[in-house]
Amino acid sequence: MPFFKDEEELRLILGTLYDRVKCDAQIAPRICEGRIVIQFRYEEPHGVVTIDAAHPPTQPGAYCDVFWGDVDLKPDVEMSMKADIAHQFWHGKINLMTALARRQIIAKGPIPKILKLLPAVEPVYTMYPNMLREMGREDLVITK
Repeated sequence: MPFFKDEEELRLILGTLYDRVKCDAQIAPRICEGRIVIQFRYEEPHGVVTIDAAHPPTQPGAYCDVFWGDVDLKPDVEMSMKADIAHQFWHGKINLMTALARRQIIAKGPIPKILKLLPAVEPVYTMYPNMLREMGREDLVITK
């Protein structure tokens, strides 16, 4: 059974995560150093999110912009995966290089740019399960 029942739940949960990350003073500036536009394309359920860390943000208090759905912005890197893979990744349970090799994540664009961001997002591995607990979604927390 998938972790997210539908696109609305996917967007609510990962949207909350991305909104926290884009305003986090320890994480977001390090992501923005990469000057990258990255698009995540999720399936089961479907969802598309684009993170613009290459341009000045439009929202006060944010270090980058996050857009759901189709946008005119051309991504530097596009990453496609099942939503369950993203969920496991944000728990720190999926190794990016292994997932790429197994084709659990399909990446288009300069992979070295993504790999440089990994140290910046490591704190999210703790943030995400804590956020799920705060949202009353203990059922989505992966403990093993």
